[in-house]
Parts: sequence; structure tokens; C-alpha cells
Amino acid sequence: MAGAGGGGCPAGGNDLQWCFSQVKGAIDEDVAEADIISTVEFNYSGDLLATGDKGGRVVIFQREQENKSRPHSRGEYNVYSTFQSHEPEFDYLKSLEIEEKINKIRWLPQQNAAHFLLSTNDKTIKLWKISERDKRAEGYNLKDEDGRLRDPFRLTALRVPILKPMDLMVEASPRRIFANAHTYHINSISVNSDHETYLSADDLRINLWHLEITDRSFNIVDIKPANMEELTEVITAAEFHPHQCNVFVYSSSKGTIRLCDMRSSALCDRHSKSVKKRPHFIENQCACRGCVTYVLETAHGSRECHQVTPYLLPGLGTPRAGRGLLGPGAARTHRHGAVVACGRRRDLKQDTVFEEPEDPSSRSFFSEIISSISDVKFSHSGRYMMTRDYLSVKVWDLNMESRPVETHQVHEYLRSKLCSLYENDCIFDKFECCWSGSDSAIMTGSYNNFFRMFDRNTRRDVTLEASRENSKPRASLKPRKVCTGGKRKKDEISVDSLDFNKKILHTAWHPAGNVIAVAATNNLYIFQDKVN
Repeated sequence: MAGAGGGGCPAGGNDLQWCFSQVKGAIDEDVAEADIISTVEFNYSGDLLATGDKGGRVVIFQREQENKSRPHSRGEYNVYSTFQSHEPEFDYLKSLEIEEKINKIRWLPQQNAAHFLLSTNDKTIKLWKISERDKRAEGYNLKDEDGRLRDPFRLTALRVPILKPMDLMVEASPRRIFANAHTYHINSISVNSDHETYLSADDLRINLWHLEITDRSFNIVDIKPANMEELTEVITAAEFHPHQCNVFVYSSSKGTIRLCDMRSSALCDRHSKSVKKRPHFIENQCACRGCVTYVLETAHGSRECHQVTPYLLPGLGTPRAGRGLLGPGAARTHRHGAVVACGRRRDLKQDTVFEEPEDPSSRSFFSEIISSISDVKFSHSGRYMMTRDYLSVKVWDLNMESRPVETHQVHEYLRSKLCSLYENDCIFDKFECCWSGSDSAIMTGSYNNFFRMFDRNTRRDVTLEASRENSKPRASLKPRKVCTGGKRKKDEISVDSLDFNKKILHTAWHPAGNVIAVAATNNLYIFQDKVN
């Protein structure tokens, strides 16, 4: 297993020297809350890089073509488009403020000249179209060049409007708004491999959406207990499998990961380790195999089960947002409708639960908190998945749920500091993780603007720092080491000197190249492999 210090540099089996490329954002010491970056995401080609911030803004950077006359600016990312995705709202019915902060951004595969992405805050998901316009129409019949309308009775001839070149303009327009389907705060969105549906997850439920339908969603996971006092875990992250459109995974605050198959049941929230028997469901056994049973969250707060043909969804009411997780009315119960299908009665398959047994000797007051999973990601190949808890990153083989095949310690030296981290709330920080394009390396963030990289082939790891002090063009990043005790060497930093206000929660790796993006407070750092 990889250690917690810092050794070689991972690069898919070969040593790779990372160097500074760019930094975006202001240098001001006093950082406005609205400018703090809250999500980072490359598109499928890696030519576009999107960031969202706590002010509800989305900034898209485009990679420039390599210029032989400027070798130092190899593949730089420059601002392509900036737009306000979400505005602050107020729910007068519940006296609840809804922040504009962008929680997640997910790109859709490009189908034409335009680009599409999904962005979400706590309650509302939006589908944005980003398109270019470099021509404008001139020579209208019914209006002048300045836009004033003409009297149609004074027209003596008809003109054919013509297109004339203009300065390139990038437009961002909202194409769909998916609202009022989540009672609790949305923490994840994930686009399905069928490119027609996506899921959204909050603390207790996961909904399945069609990209063309905004007024209804199917509830595929619901772990809300009838009595909220019995609540023991919440959903922390969810993602679709990259190749199998029927498979998705979600993680919980208990440290468990559940791999679900939507073909096995309409509601994929069965606990495979639960002793209680669940009621029988009737599963579809049609000869045509075209009918699927889904559970729909309706406008009245009930869950109704319907047998439908995929994507021909029933015209039921619009979902409605409910109370906050711990707010008034949180213990609202739901009616369960019957599942009507044309098959025989039998038990549904149970989902696969991935969970590593806890070592009783290492159990402490903080065990449950630090075992909570903050992020889960499938590998590009779909064979593995990666989970991030507070102190480590684990890689799981989908064919073996008993234990992870790899465990990488991110900052094990903080285990002795858990008490102070609990007092300053840092123990609740949610770190993300990401795969390299070849799945041979993984990356995640830490404190003091450190980020960790692990080579899965050589089992070597490295700690690097995102800092403006090392922001010279093509300057190589020097590995950093944290001293946990004893005599500190010259190039090491003491664990007591770490700045816990500087943290890297969000990272992204180019899908096809050695380019990484790291969000450090209000700054976006871009690093790439060093080419001599």
C-alpha cells in the first residue's frame, strides 16, 4: 500500500515530472465567499474546462491550439464563456434560503457544434447550451438596421436577408430546468451512458431524469425511514457506470458503497445485509421484454409505481420539494402504490454492498465520521471504482465486494489531530478524487494546498503543492513531505505548521492527457507534464 509521505511521481508506470502551467483567479488576501471554487470538470475531449463557484457562476475555459512560435504557452486554457447559472432564492413556504452555490457540473457528450452541460445548486438542476455565433443577419424587410419596425404598406420591394461576419460571440442559454424534485440538498448528478437520462442524488433519495422531460422524475433510491429519529445514514455521492446504462453506485455516510442494477428492481434501496424481509414485488416478465417498472415521485409527495415503456413516461404530476432534512415536517410519511406488471410474484435481486470490515482495535470516537465516503468514481474502463473517505482513497474491484484491492493513505499523519479537526469542523470536509485518463493513477486533495497522486502500477506516491510561489512558467513541482515527529529536515514541513484553511477539495484530470486542474480556494491551478 502506498504511504503517506511523498516519493516518485506517478505517470502510468513511468516517472513523470509535473510543471506549472497556469493559475486563474485573483491574488487578493481577502477572498470573497462568492469567489470560492466549488466544482471543477473537464469535458469529454478535455478541450473545455468548467468551474463553478459559491456565487452561482460557471466559468468555462477553452484549450488553445498549440503555437510553435510560443512553446511556453503549450495548450493553455483561456476564458471561453462566463455566465450566471443560479441565483439565490428564498422558499417562503418553508422560510428557507436556497444558496446559489454550484454543487456539481457534468458535461454531456458533444453531438454537434454546441456544447451542453448540467449544473446544479442545492435544489435546481439546469441544462445549459453553450454555442458560438460569428454571423449576423442583415437586410430585413420589416425593420431597419437599427431595429425599428417599418410600415409594411410602404414596402416597394422584397429583400432576401443575408448573413454577414461578426466578432465571435459565445452564448450560454438554459435549455431545461429540472426543479422541485428534491426535498434535501443535491450532492451529485451523473449523466448516463445512454446520453438520454441522468441521476440526481440528495441526502436520502436518488432520482432518475430524462433530459427532455422536466416535470417528472423517477425515484430509484429512497432510504428515508418512516420515523426520522431512526435515521442512521445519508447518501453522500452517486454515479452511473460509464458503459452499462442500468448500473449505478451510491455511497453513504456509514462508509458503505452500494452497486445497483435498475433491471433488478424499481426501487434500488434494498440493503443486502438487512435481516428484515422486504415485501414481494411483481417483476415484469413480458414476452416483449419492453416494459419496465419504475417508482415515480409525484406532486403530492407519494410514490406511485407504474409499468411503462422506457422513455414513454406516464403523465403524472410535477414533483414537489419538501422539508429540509432536519426541518419541520421532515418525518412526513409516504403512500406506497402497488406495482402492476404482467409477471409472476418473486423476490427481487439484492444490490451488492461494498464494505471493508472495521478493525476493532482502531475504533475511536471519530471512526464513524472519518469512514464517511465523500466521493465515489468509476474508472474509465468500468472495471474498478474509487472511494474517498477522510483519511484514505480506496480502489475496489467490482467483482470483489469484501475488501478493496488498493488502499492509499492520503494524510494518515492527521489521525493524531482528529480532536482539533473536529473542533474546527475540518473533519467534515468533503474531498473529491479523480482518475487519470488511462486509470493508471489517481489524485485527490489535502490541506495546506497539498494534493496527492498515486501510481497504481508502481505503488509510488507523491505530495505536490498548488502555490503561487512556484508559479513560474514550466517550473517543475517539487515533492513535499510532512514531518510527523523527530528532527525535521530542511525541505519538510511539520504537521503542526499545516494551514487547514488552505484545502484542495476539488480536482480534475484531463481524460486523454497529462493535464490536471486543482481548485485552491478562489484560484484554479493547471499543471501538465514537463516536456524538455
